[in-house]
Amino acid sequence: MKRTLTFPALLQAFFTDRRTLTLIPALNGHSFHVDADGNHWRLYIFIEKAQTYDELETTDQAYEAAKAFGIFLKQLADLPGDPLVETIPGFHDTRARFDTLQAAIDADICNRAAEAADEIAFANARVLMVDRLLDLQRAGTIPLVTTHNDTKLNNVMLDDATGEGICVIDLDTVMQGLSLYDFGDMVRTAMRPCQEDETDLSKVVGRIEMFEAITRGYLASADDALNATEIKHLAFSARLITLEIGIRFLTDYLQGDIYFKTHREAQNLDRTRVQFGMVKSMEQQADAMEHIVEDATQQQAEGSSTSPARRPLRSM
Repeated sequence: MKRTLTFPALLQAFFTDRRTLTLIPALNGHSFHVDADGNHWRLYIFIEKAQTYDELETTDQAYEAAKAFGIFLKQLADLPGDPLVETIPGFHDTRARFDTLQAAIDADICNRAAEAADEIAFANARVLMVDRLLDLQRAGTIPLVTTHNDTKLNNVMLDDATGEGICVIDLDTVMQGLSLYDFGDMVRTAMRPCQEDETDLSKVVGRIEMFEAITRGYLASADDALNATEIKHLAFSARLITLEIGIRFLTDYLQGDIYFKTHREAQNLDRTRVQFGMVKSMEQQADAMEHIVEDATQQQAEGSSTSPARRPLRSM
């Protein structure tokens, strides 16, 4: 969350509040400044003695980041007013993403479809996945809520002293969505053990311990902000969102690398292979992931869910 304060309140926030992004107003009172070249600028109070991590080093970090995103979801559950503007229309519309891939395959404007035949077959074999959450949302079984939509775990600042997740940042994509999109994207980034464009696919084996840490952290804070159907689909959402980003990489590769920045030939195809490798790994670990969700849910109901720093993780 973020807010704009008057100067006296800014002074108080500077010394006391590290859990919320606090905007410093421009001289005209607006929450942003437009310079002579038309560029827009925003200024926040600097959050001291905390940092983000591009690569998670421990399960404690995963737990704390997930817990912070769970708090974020719960605090915005009763956000007043009209729904937030859809910053990126159709951002997690998995059916639309799949259909766009099919159009790219049919057009094959760069003559790359043959080289990506295995990846195309992999995506097509999982077509039944793409409508599952959308159908539940349309049926009213899972709700539209205010979501972050970029839940990479480096979008949570962790306290330098305690390791606690204290502030969720990068709010440009906050809009309506499904809680499962946020959870799935957290898992997608945390379970991956290698670089996003790794070419040695033997390294692409999902880190089940990171899934457990994220599940426990998220449920510890989000708890009653999630309904039973959402909880039941936590493990599935990880596979779905990983498949979705793989589909997006593959689509971009077929269309000539026009969206994601690349630095070498076939980089988007390699990114696709890593994401699809993670989907396959999650499928192989599906039973274990479901058991983790069940166990964490039961512990949360009993009031015994704790950080993995204090409670040993399940042995796999």
